[in-house]
Amino acid sequence: MRRWFHPLSVAACICVLSMPSLGDATLQGLLQVGALAADSKTSFMRKGTGVLRYDDSGIVLQQALLRFSSDLSSSLGADIVMNANGDGDRRLGFTQVALKWKPLSAAPVRLKGRVGLFYPRMSSENADLGWLSPYSYTPSAVNSWIGEELRILGGEVSMFSPGRSRRSAWSWEATAGVFGGNDPTGTLVGWRGFALTDRQTLYDDRVEFAPIPAIIDRDQLWSKSWVEPFKEIDDRIGHYIGGHLRWRNRTDLRLYYYDNNADSSRLNEDRLYAWDTMFGSLSLRHDLTPTIRLLVQWIRGSSGMGPDLVEIEFDSYYALVSQRIGTSRFSLRYDRWRVSDTDSFEADPNDSDGDAITLAWRRDMNSSWQFGLEYIHSDNVATNRITLGNPSGSRQQQMMAVARYRFSL
Repeated sequence: MRRWFHPLSVAACICVLSMPSLGDATLQGLLQVGALAADSKTSFMRKGTGVLRYDDSGIVLQQALLRFSSDLSSSLGADIVMNANGDGDRRLGFTQVALKWKPLSAAPVRLKGRVGLFYPRMSSENADLGWLSPYSYTPSAVNSWIGEELRILGGEVSMFSPGRSRRSAWSWEATAGVFGGNDPTGTLVGWRGFALTDRQTLYDDRVEFAPIPAIIDRDQLWSKSWVEPFKEIDDRIGHYIGGHLRWRNRTDLRLYYYDNNADSSRLNEDRLYAWDTMFGSLSLRHDLTPTIRLLVQWIRGSSGMGPDLVEIEFDSYYALVSQRIGTSRFSLRYDRWRVSDTDSFEADPNDSDGDAITLAWRRDMNSSWQFGLEYIHSDNVATNRITLGNPSGSRQQQMMAVARYRFSL
């Protein structure tokens, strides 16, 4: 298999290039620990059918990350994010590695770009350090999936026009990107369904799910009950396009279309199939008042693998209302998701759906310390649980108290 891009090599180059400019570099870090009260439904992280990250009560390491950024010149910058996890296949690695290009200009229409390993800017929810959410500790089902299965290994170019350059209240941006990897993207939605998790998949990481008999049986699909979502399998290039429209700092609308352009008949030496996945995403952030914010996002798409083996259609949306009161933020989010099995392979039923309510409170004690609480309640159904001898429906709850320490050098 040809590998035309390796983000770890880019990371090394960035570090070398950044050495003469260490005076312009910043290092930010975050450590987040949770005291958890979870139900006993075995998590997908441990090959169960639960849709939450945790299934044991106790103290857990939720997040640990470092972000290094440096201005290499007036128009070129570097951005690296490294994460450590207390669970999963890999415990330490990169989640983002990018070179960013943004020339200084006073023109009403400008250009910028980036290359490396990064997230497309579909989400208004995950706007904090290291692609975390400033509203809740567990992101929506939409962005949980993006954090698990989707990362751009390629390049992006954008044309944008700040409103202030035209003395207008409106700003806009048009963006397009191309990428390799992401060929197995769609596996989790198809064979597990959507989940609620704050664990971001590391580069070269693996995500587990339940060993569904039809998936692992040699006489049927004969694949794995895990996925490495950023693998290149078919040597084809994927693409995405997007548009941003902003009114002052009050309203932000984002529309994206993503297509990994995978050849669904191809599989690699580990018998991981390429999944032909495409979807659209629409997100809105609107400040109802100076202290009350509304966020909405909806994705809709399809995916499939093998020669007419698995075909699904999926959609998911959330609506979140958040209010800032002093140094506290209170947030309420409703999630809804659905996956429809449209193929004729009856041994592998992939219909799933569910919803969830998330309540979160976060309080900044000072510039470094934050404490908070989060409660999640989810009702969900996945038909393939029956093939494991389990009921298709599940009701799950999770409560956690969180302590976060953040620093910047």
